[in-house]
Order: sequence, then structure tokens, then C-alpha cells
Amino acid sequence: MKEFILIVDDDKDIRRLLGIYLGNEGYRYLACENAAQALDILERYQVDLILMDVMMPEIDGISACLRIRERSKIPIIFMSAKTEDIDIIQGLTVGGDDYVTKPFKPIELLARVKAQLRRYKQYNETEKPTHTLQTGELTVDMKSHQVWVSGREVKLTRKEYDILEYMLRNKGQVLTMAQIYEAVWHEEFFCSENAVMMHIANLRNKLNWDNVHPDFIKTCWGRGYQI
Repeated sequence: MKEFILIVDDDKDIRRLLGIYLGNEGYRYLACENAAQALDILERYQVDLILMDVMMPEIDGISACLRIRERSKIPIIFMSAKTEDIDIIQGLTVGGDDYVTKPFKPIELLARVKAQLRRYKQYNETEKPTHTLQTGELTVDMKSHQVWVSGREVKLTRKEYDILEYMLRNKGQVLTMAQIYEAVWHEEFFCSENAVMMHIANLRNKLNWDNVHPDFIKTCWGRGYQI
């Protein structure tokens, strides 16, 4: 599945135009009109790249970039009508990865988007944290206990998270109910099928929040479960 891009611009025509071009290329995207909304979205979604306007009311793009850089290395491409060298230098100095002046050619911007995503992907492949587990569109951060499916964070209970992490650590293996129960509940398995089945069912529903993905957890009848 294509990467997830966030468009931040107070001009609705620009948001609509960029959405059309990104959609035609198969990218997933969200668009918002100010930096405050963008910062909120970043708390709830796993975004791969940001297209950020510079001149916006309340929080401008430069200030938003500084906040984002405190916690993330996600690529940020500035879009601005400010074309002076000093403005471009400032945008790159605060942490922007590229700077495009308005009016811009959407095709050229798309080329820059692809270049930044390519660099970011290569960086992640070499700097991938050892505390991350992943399969397809499912990502688990074992350090923060956060879970994402297709870029959206999924909230799990502690038991649901422990089951998911245990299964991902044993990816490809068929795990019996007894194995899952004893690994997660830390006690001997005795007539505890209902507890395991209930938590697996809830976990499945949460992971398949968009009703698009096939079940990440497969049932192997008479044997157990597998990721």
C-alpha cells in the first residue's frame, strides 16, 4: 500500500489540487487547513510525509516544523509564496527537507515527494529500531506498546497487546491456546479457552478497524492461532 501523506495549507484550492494529484498516484492522504490540526493528526496517525504551507494563521509552518522535529524525522516539504533566499534557508535550517515556492507545478512537487519518500525509506531500512515488530500494514512498537494498522494507531488493552506481541515474536508458528494463555497470563492453562478466544476476537476486531484487511490472526482449526 502507498505511503500516507499529510497536506497542511489554509488554501482549500491547493489542498484539493494536491489531493487529486496524490490520489491519482495511489497515495493515501489527509488534508487540513492549519498547523494545530496537523499536530493533532500526527498524534493519531502514522504519517510518512508532510506538505507544509509556511504562512498560516496562529501557528505558522516554521513553528510547526520545530515542534514536529522534537519527536520525529518524518520528511517535511515546505510550500510557500516567500521566495527570498533567506526564507528558503530558514525553512531548511529549522528541519525542512525541501522547499517549493508557489506557484508550483504539481508534477514537479510529486517528483520531490517521491524523492523524499525514497530517502526516508532507505533511512528507515538502515536505522530500523530493534524494538519494532511488523507484518504487512501492522506495526508494533514494543518500547511504547503502541500499535498501528495502515498508519492509524489502534488502542489495545494490556492483555490484547501482550497476545499480539507474543504472536508477532513467534510469527509463522501455530500457537495453541495453552501456549498463548501461559505466556500472557503467566499461570497454568486449565479450562481457559474462553478467555483466550474472547481476547483474540476483540483483538481481531480492533486490528481490522477499516474492514479492508484480511485477518492478521489466522485460526488453525483444532490446533490454535497464527500470524
